[in-house]
Amino acid sequence: MYDKELVISILEQIYVATQKVNERFSSIKSVEDFTNSNQGMVTLDAICMQLIAIGESLKNIDKMTNSKLLNKYPNVDWKGAKGMRDIISHHYFDIDAEQIFWVCEKNIPHLSVTINKIIEEIG
Repeated sequence: MYDKELVISILEQIYVATQKVNERFSSIKSVEDFTNSNQGMVTLDAICMQLIAIGESLKNIDKMTNSKLLNKYPNVDWKGAKGMRDIISHHYFDIDAEQIFWVCEKNIPHLSVTINKIIEEIG
């Protein structure tokens, strides 16, 4: 069995990170909003930092729960979420702003809802 309080704490941190991504992304309407200004690049950097934190935290939850907790929620691409961390961390100068835009637009809102659901169900 895993330390439920610690897992909930990490899940809460992930949830907060998804909210930060959503907030920072709210002013971005196209990929060019990231790439055509210094402020857009700062926003892209800030979002990428949160995506790294989310991916690393998901990896930690998998380790702590022997990959059993997240697998109960197959509606999220957990492998992709964890892999995003690796891509950003190891290939930072090759980050594809279009991919980050897509992740923010399509995946983060759904991830946020699912993380909140997990917290409610195990809490």
